[in-house]
Amino acid sequence: MEEHKNENPLKVNRRHFFSQLSVGIGSLALGSLLIPDLFKNGSKELAQQPLGIPHFAPKAKRVIYLFQAGAPSQLETFDYKPMLRKRMGEDLPESIRNGQRLTGMTANQEKFPLMPPAVNFRQHGQSGTWISDFFPYTAKIADEITVIRSMHTEAINHDPAITFFQTGSQISGRPSMGSWMSYGLGSENKNLPSFVVLTSRGDGNSQGLYSKLWSSGFLDSKHQGVLLRSGKDPVLYLNDPEGISRSEKRDLLNEVSILNKLHHVETGDDEIESRIAQYEMAYRMQMSVPDVMDISKEPKSIIDLYGEDCQVPGTYAANALQARRLAENGVRFIQLYHQGWDQHGNLPNEMAGQAKDVDQASAALVLDLKQRGMLEDTLVIWGGEFGRGNYCQGKFDPANYGRDHHPRAFSIWMAGGGIKQGLNYGQTDEFGYNVIENPVHINDFHATLMYALGLDHEQLTYKYQGRRFRLTDVAGNVIKDLLA
Repeated sequence: MEEHKNENPLKVNRRHFFSQLSVGIGSLALGSLLIPDLFKNGSKELAQQPLGIPHFAPKAKRVIYLFQAGAPSQLETFDYKPMLRKRMGEDLPESIRNGQRLTGMTANQEKFPLMPPAVNFRQHGQSGTWISDFFPYTAKIADEITVIRSMHTEAINHDPAITFFQTGSQISGRPSMGSWMSYGLGSENKNLPSFVVLTSRGDGNSQGLYSKLWSSGFLDSKHQGVLLRSGKDPVLYLNDPEGISRSEKRDLLNEVSILNKLHHVETGDDEIESRIAQYEMAYRMQMSVPDVMDISKEPKSIIDLYGEDCQVPGTYAANALQARRLAENGVRFIQLYHQGWDQHGNLPNEMAGQAKDVDQASAALVLDLKQRGMLEDTLVIWGGEFGRGNYCQGKFDPANYGRDHHPRAFSIWMAGGGIKQGLNYGQTDEFGYNVIENPVHINDFHATLMYALGLDHEQLTYKYQGRRFRLTDVAGNVIKDLLA
């Protein structure tokens, strides 16, 4: 009809609005009858916690997650099992394995010969924490860290396991931990992202890393992790093309913002506002990121603390130092990934090299934060996606062997951010195969991490496709025994 030819098809016209108004009012009336407290201020379902405000007083303000991608063996790190040395070469009893699902790499083995640690263990600190000789620097901070020896998961292969750890689901598409923290707490620095990712790679067998691990999923895209690369351009396409001045860039962004705001008024698409915010963040990052990434002013004492590799861009040590600088500048969630921990063969040599890559810098980060008074409100986490089996993968060869994936029991450590110091939590059986005391599932880990940040994991939700999602899905318990 002629009267409608100039109307924007994306808008709701007056005739459609009034025709649907009575239906809407009727629906609200019916809802109020079926759910009496639907419109009360105290409604738990509708009263959303304001973003950027914790549910309760937090113990930690930020997280630095040192993720060891590929799954380091708990039997060569923090779970000492001397019995394995006494029974080396004996077949793992079926009563211990109890029909556990295995990967295709060992499922057809007729025997599962027990393999002792490739390295000696010693007790350290007043806590008496058992730490392998692969980690002499971590041993020096034994009384600063809490070791959890009773982690467990369901995923037995790398991709679903690391996806589960990072997003709370084995299926891709959910928001990552860092995105949930950004969504719930916001940023402490308007010139830097609230969630930053750094990657490094060791010489061991590496599994792939994908951007889905730091994706914002169905949350606004402004909450996704920003990957900082080593080298001249930490963020791709951040710098202006040659011949474009900063004032010209500012004028361009102003004009683009006006057009985007007009488009938002027409469509109501909230993602447009996120895009505007991202353009503005990129503009501010042009000045802030190079400054944060420049370590030239760090004193020699700090270089010595982290090790000479911290001056080599892209190394784990360099990223650990960058993590401290990012935390110091208000970044809420900093995720480091170090690849190369997938030791299916040549474990004694490969794991020694991997440990050397990360040991000094990991301990240095804790000490550096402590000397700056930042450790008490910075939660540092070290660990991988699952553990390793106590038997030899393939042919029995004590000089050159590997360990297959093991989801039933593995170890991680945590420090700072309201976590107890010098605690050894949880226990596995004498074979190091099954958790027998204080199990900690990944959902429990997520719930506890959020609690330390002042977030109730059951309350931080996001409605998507008709249901309310959360990082812990429908499970998870806060492990209060871990908290100071």
